[in-house]
Amino acid sequence: MHGFDVAKDARRVFECVRDGGMAIIHLDVAYAVLGRTEEAVRRIYGAKSRSYGKPTGIVANQKLQEELHILGDLQRTMIRSITRKHDLPLAVIAPYRKDHPLLAGMPPFVLANAVKGDTLNILLNAGTLREQIADLAVEAGVLFVGSSANASLTGSKYRLEDIDDVVRRAADIEIDYGTSKYVNAEGRSSTMIDFSDYRVQRVGVCFDEIARVMKDEFSVTLEPPA
Repeated sequence: MHGFDVAKDARRVFECVRDGGMAIIHLDVAYAVLGRTEEAVRRIYGAKSRSYGKPTGIVANQKLQEELHILGDLQRTMIRSITRKHDLPLAVIAPYRKDHPLLAGMPPFVLANAVKGDTLNILLNAGTLREQIADLAVEAGVLFVGSSANASLTGSKYRLEDIDDVVRRAADIEIDYGTSKYVNAEGRSSTMIDFSDYRVQRVGVCFDEIARVMKDEFSVTLEPPA
């Protein structure tokens, strides 16, 4: 990103969250909050007034996503095509390897709030800052979790100044990179797809482009939820 020291900012966020803090960061899809410890995750849920029935997402790079998710070669090719070949953001939901050592190192409360049944959610290709934070966390052997930086049910926020005061006050660090790339009037964030059955969990930004890739390259028709 032009004009920003992304490596420095990624390191600052990584160190803050690693040490138990809560961070607000810019993503291409919308601003997000990150945490790692039980205290930080409880602070996130409290600030957002978020139900614990709604899981967080795991902050991972594509290598770790492929290690954690239990998917076939075809599904992995689909995900790579969407996120790498076509450069689109995508939240991947899939069954996961419960015995992965990085998951074993997560606080039980944090892990329990990052999974839903036998699946977990990993957002890919959401911006250089998030990619570098994920790389640092994975390299250090710790996993962060993330959620949208907004009070529950109020829609995604695409500028730091639009984030609810209660959420901003809870954060230990904020990274302001201006307006998110995929700002939209509908308040949408990432498109979420469960790749075990191609069920669309959430229609988000770039959904039409993602659906076109799935149809044209893999003959799979994505059906938006009712």
